[in-house]
Amino acid sequence: MSTKRIDIYQVQANYYTPLIELNNQLRRSSLELRELLLIYIRASQINGCAYCIQSHVKEAVELGEKQYRIHALSAWEDSPFFTEEEQVLLQLTEEVTSISLRGITQKTYARAQQLLDDSKITDTIMAITCINSWNRIGRATQLTPFKSQD
Repeated sequence: MSTKRIDIYQVQANYYTPLIELNNQLRRSSLELRELLLIYIRASQINGCAYCIQSHVKEAVELGEKQYRIHALSAWEDSPFFTEEEQVLLQLTEEVTSISLRGITQKTYARAQQLLDDSKITDTIMAITCINSWNRIGRATQLTPFKSQD
């Protein structure tokens, strides 16, 4: 039996302010919005946050992201649909999201340095950190995905 969880926004809305501002900054960062959403969707898949998955998939589709790429995201390593740069963004997403396993490996970091400048590496790490925070809020409070009007 599921018990309704606390709504953090209703109790302390100001706790969301820094995360909202970070998200807004990331949307103006060196990451293209398409890249940011791939990071957000993949981290949310790893963390099992249904609310965030639905929200960011919906936004990505509205921005023109191809459905076949979204469907392949959970198996991106074996998919031909992602560029080298996207692959390193996704590898960083995997490793930062599961940071307790081994951190960011030297191989992944070296590959990121080959393909990305310092600003983009920084923006990527912060994007992963941001969505992981939202995912933890979503999972801890059992946020429910909204029903689409489609």
